[in-house]
Amino acid sequence: MTIRAVAWDVDGTLVDSEPLHHDALIAACQNWNVDISDITEDFFRGVHMGDVWRAIAPRMPAEAAERDWIAANDEYYVKHRKLLKPMPRALETVAVLAEAGLSQICVSNAGRMILDANIDALGLGSLMEFSLSLDDVSDGKPHPEPYALGCARLRLRPDQVIAIEDSSTGRRSARSAGLLVVAYDHLGEGITDADHIIRDLSGLPSLIGAHRSATMPVAMHGTGGA
Repeated sequence: MTIRAVAWDVDGTLVDSEPLHHDALIAACQNWNVDISDITEDFFRGVHMGDVWRAIAPRMPAEAAERDWIAANDEYYVKHRKLLKPMPRALETVAVLAEAGLSQICVSNAGRMILDANIDALGLGSLMEFSLSLDDVSDGKPHPEPYALGCARLRLRPDQVIAIEDSSTGRRSARSAGLLVVAYDHLGEGITDADHIIRDLSGLPSLIGAHRSATMPVAMHGTGGA
Protein backbone atom coordinates (compact mmCIF):
# COMPACT_ATOMS: atom_id res chain seq x y z
CA MET A 1 0.00 0.00 0.00
CA THR A 2 1.36 3.41 -0.96
CA ILE A 3 0.19 6.31 1.18
CA ARG A 4 0.17 9.52 -0.82
CA ALA A 5 -1.69 11.91 1.48
CA VAL A 6 -2.46 12.64 5.13
CA ALA A 7 -5.88 13.83 6.27
CA TRP A 8 -5.56 15.60 9.61
CA ASP A 9 -8.27 16.08 12.14
CA VAL A 10 -7.61 19.46 13.75
CA ASP A 11 -9.12 19.96 17.21
CA GLY A 12 -7.24 17.79 19.69
CA THR A 13 -4.93 16.44 16.98
CA LEU A 14 -3.10 19.44 15.55
CA VAL A 15 -4.25 22.07 18.04
CA ASP A 16 -4.94 21.98 21.77
CA SER A 17 -8.29 23.70 21.44
CA GLU A 18 -10.50 22.14 24.11
CA PRO A 19 -9.87 24.90 26.71
CA LEU A 20 -10.79 27.66 24.25
CA HIS A 21 -13.80 25.74 22.94
CA HIS A 22 -15.00 25.35 26.52
CA ASP A 23 -14.51 29.03 27.26
CA ALA A 24 -16.35 29.98 24.05
CA LEU A 25 -19.32 27.76 24.92
CA ILE A 26 -19.54 29.27 28.40
CA ALA A 27 -19.28 32.82 27.03
CA ALA A 28 -21.92 32.19 24.36
CA CYS A 29 -24.38 30.80 26.89
CA GLN A 30 -23.75 33.69 29.26
CA ASN A 31 -25.24 36.00 26.61
CA TRP A 32 -28.56 34.44 27.66
CA ASN A 33 -27.59 34.25 31.36
CA VAL A 34 -27.20 30.47 31.20
CA ASP A 35 -24.41 28.82 33.20
CA ILE A 36 -22.91 25.65 31.70
CA SER A 37 -19.69 25.66 33.71
CA ASP A 38 -20.61 22.21 35.07
CA ILE A 39 -19.87 20.70 31.64
CA THR A 40 -16.28 19.44 31.42
CA GLU A 41 -13.83 20.57 28.73
CA ASP A 42 -13.75 17.23 26.93
CA PHE A 43 -17.49 16.49 27.06
CA PHE A 44 -18.08 17.57 23.45
CA ARG A 45 -14.76 16.35 22.02
CA GLY A 46 -15.25 15.50 18.34
CA VAL A 47 -18.90 16.62 18.36
CA HIS A 48 -20.03 19.17 15.77
CA MET A 49 -21.85 22.32 16.81
CA GLY A 50 -25.28 21.19 15.67
CA ASP A 51 -25.17 18.32 18.13
CA VAL A 52 -23.66 20.53 20.83
CA TRP A 53 -26.58 22.92 20.44
CA ARG A 54 -29.09 20.08 20.67
CA ALA A 55 -27.49 18.99 23.94
CA ILE A 56 -27.46 22.50 25.41
CA ALA A 57 -30.77 23.79 23.99
CA PRO A 58 -32.92 22.45 26.87
CA ARG A 59 -31.03 24.79 29.20
CA MET A 60 -31.51 27.81 26.95
CA PRO A 61 -34.48 30.23 27.03
CA ALA A 62 -37.11 29.84 24.33
CA GLU A 63 -36.02 33.01 22.54
CA ALA A 64 -32.46 31.73 22.03
CA ALA A 65 -31.84 30.72 18.41
CA GLU A 66 -29.23 28.18 17.34
CA ARG A 67 -27.84 30.52 14.67
CA ASP A 68 -27.31 33.38 17.14
CA TRP A 69 -25.77 31.06 19.73
CA ILE A 70 -23.30 29.58 17.23
CA ALA A 71 -22.40 33.08 16.02
CA ALA A 72 -21.66 34.17 19.59
CA ASN A 73 -19.53 31.07 20.16
CA ASP A 74 -17.58 31.55 16.94
CA GLU A 75 -17.00 35.25 17.60
CA TYR A 76 -15.47 34.55 21.01
CA TYR A 77 -13.31 31.71 19.68
CA VAL A 78 -11.94 33.66 16.71
CA LYS A 79 -11.24 36.73 18.86
CA HIS A 80 -9.14 34.64 21.26
CA ARG A 81 -7.48 32.32 18.70
CA LYS A 82 -3.97 33.56 19.52
CA LEU A 83 -4.29 31.70 22.84
CA LEU A 84 -4.27 28.40 20.94
CA LYS A 85 -1.22 26.14 21.12
CA PRO A 86 -0.21 23.27 18.83
CA MET A 87 -0.35 19.75 20.14
CA PRO A 88 3.11 18.41 21.04
CA ARG A 89 5.24 17.84 17.93
CA ALA A 90 2.36 18.66 15.60
CA LEU A 91 4.08 21.44 13.66
CA GLU A 92 7.32 19.49 13.32
CA THR A 93 5.48 16.42 12.07
CA VAL A 94 3.56 18.38 9.44
CA ALA A 95 6.85 19.88 8.24
CA VAL A 96 8.55 16.47 7.97
CA LEU A 97 5.65 15.03 5.99
CA ALA A 98 5.67 18.04 3.67
CA GLU A 99 9.39 17.56 3.05
CA ALA A 100 8.68 13.92 2.20
CA GLY A 101 6.31 15.03 -0.56
CA LEU A 102 3.04 13.94 1.02
CA SER A 103 -0.11 15.93 0.33
CA GLN A 104 -1.80 17.10 3.54
CA ILE A 105 -5.33 18.31 4.19
CA CYS A 106 -7.42 19.22 7.22
CA VAL A 107 -10.78 17.50 7.75
CA SER A 108 -12.65 19.07 10.65
CA ASN A 109 -16.03 18.81 12.32
CA ALA A 110 -15.82 22.52 13.15
CA GLY A 111 -17.47 25.28 11.17
CA ARG A 112 -15.46 27.28 8.65
CA MET A 113 -14.75 30.23 10.97
CA ILE A 114 -13.38 27.97 13.70
CA LEU A 115 -11.34 25.85 11.31
CA ASP A 116 -9.78 28.89 9.65
CA ALA A 117 -8.98 30.35 13.08
CA ASN A 118 -7.20 27.13 14.06
CA ILE A 119 -5.16 26.99 10.86
CA ASP A 120 -4.27 30.67 11.19
CA ALA A 121 -3.20 30.27 14.82
CA LEU A 122 -0.89 27.39 13.89
CA GLY A 123 0.44 29.03 10.72
CA LEU A 124 -0.21 25.90 8.67
CA GLY A 125 -2.09 27.38 5.74
CA SER A 126 0.81 27.07 3.30
CA LEU A 127 1.37 23.38 4.13
CA MET A 128 -2.21 22.22 3.62
CA GLU A 129 -3.58 21.68 0.12
CA PHE A 130 -7.07 22.51 1.35
CA SER A 131 -9.33 22.15 4.36
CA LEU A 132 -12.85 20.82 4.81
CA SER A 133 -15.17 22.14 7.51
CA LEU A 134 -18.63 21.17 8.67
CA ASP A 135 -19.95 23.91 6.37
CA ASP A 136 -18.55 22.08 3.33
CA VAL A 137 -20.55 18.87 3.76
CA SER A 138 -24.15 17.78 4.19
CA ASP A 139 -23.26 15.40 7.03
CA GLY A 140 -20.37 15.82 9.43
CA LYS A 141 -18.41 13.16 11.26
CA PRO A 142 -19.15 10.32 12.10
CA HIS A 143 -20.69 10.21 8.60
CA PRO A 144 -18.08 9.21 5.99
CA GLU A 145 -18.82 12.23 3.77
CA PRO A 146 -16.04 14.55 5.08
CA TYR A 147 -13.27 12.03 4.41
CA ALA A 148 -14.84 10.74 1.21
CA LEU A 149 -14.97 14.31 -0.10
CA GLY A 150 -11.36 14.86 0.92
CA CYS A 151 -10.23 11.83 -1.07
CA ALA A 152 -12.29 12.92 -4.06
CA ARG A 153 -10.75 16.39 -4.06
CA LEU A 154 -7.28 14.87 -3.74
CA ARG A 155 -8.15 12.53 -6.63
CA LEU A 156 -6.88 9.61 -4.59
CA ARG A 157 -8.38 6.31 -3.54
CA PRO A 158 -9.27 6.10 0.16
CA ASP A 159 -6.60 3.43 0.69
CA GLN A 160 -3.99 5.97 -0.46
CA VAL A 161 -4.90 8.39 2.33
CA ILE A 162 -4.21 8.06 6.04
CA ALA A 163 -6.41 9.81 8.62
CA ILE A 164 -5.11 11.03 11.98
CA GLU A 165 -7.85 11.30 14.59
CA ASP A 166 -8.10 11.73 18.35
CA SER A 167 -11.85 11.11 18.71
CA SER A 168 -14.01 8.05 18.16
CA THR A 169 -16.39 10.21 16.11
CA GLY A 170 -13.63 11.06 13.66
CA ARG A 171 -12.26 7.53 13.51
CA ARG A 172 -15.70 6.17 12.62
CA SER A 173 -15.96 8.72 9.82
CA ALA A 174 -12.55 7.90 8.35
CA ARG A 175 -12.98 4.14 8.66
CA SER A 176 -16.41 4.26 7.00
CA ALA A 177 -14.86 6.19 4.11
CA GLY A 178 -12.22 3.49 3.65
CA LEU A 179 -9.12 5.34 4.88
CA LEU A 180 -6.32 3.87 6.95
CA VAL A 181 -7.01 5.18 10.45
CA VAL A 182 -4.38 6.24 12.97
CA ALA A 183 -5.58 7.06 16.47
CA TYR A 184 -3.69 9.80 18.27
CA ASP A 185 -4.04 8.50 21.82
CA HIS A 186 -2.22 11.28 23.66
CA LEU A 187 -4.48 10.79 26.68
CA GLY A 188 -3.73 7.08 27.00
CA GLU A 189 -7.36 6.04 26.64
CA GLY A 190 -6.67 2.49 25.48
CA ILE A 191 -8.15 3.05 22.02
CA THR A 192 -8.91 -0.07 19.97
CA ASP A 193 -10.95 1.24 17.00
CA ALA A 194 -8.02 2.11 14.72
CA ASP A 195 -5.54 0.46 12.36
CA HIS A 196 -2.64 1.98 14.28
CA ILE A 197 -2.29 3.87 17.56
CA ILE A 198 0.35 6.47 18.38
CA ARG A 199 0.95 8.34 21.62
CA ASP A 200 3.36 10.86 20.07
CA LEU A 201 2.92 12.50 16.67
CA SER A 202 6.67 12.21 16.07
CA GLY A 203 6.08 8.51 15.36
CA LEU A 204 3.82 9.25 12.41
CA PRO A 205 6.47 9.65 9.66
CA SER A 206 7.99 6.22 10.32
CA LEU A 207 4.54 4.65 10.53
CA ILE A 208 3.59 6.10 7.16
CA GLY A 209 6.97 5.05 5.80
CA ALA A 210 6.06 1.42 6.46
CA HIS A 211 3.08 1.85 4.13
CA ARG A 212 4.95 3.60 1.33
CA SER A 213 7.15 2.28 -1.42
CA ALA A 214 9.40 5.36 -1.21
CA THR A 215 11.79 6.03 1.65
CA MET A 216 10.62 8.51 4.24
CA PRO A 217 12.54 10.20 7.05
CA VAL A 218 11.88 8.57 10.38
CA ALA A 219 13.45 11.15 12.68
CA MET A 220 11.96 14.47 13.64
CA HIS A 221 13.84 17.69 12.90
CA GLY A 222 14.39 19.94 15.89
CA THR A 223 13.17 19.58 19.44
CA GLY A 224 10.21 21.94 19.45
CA GLY A 225 6.65 21.23 20.38
CA ALA A 226 4.05 22.61 22.67
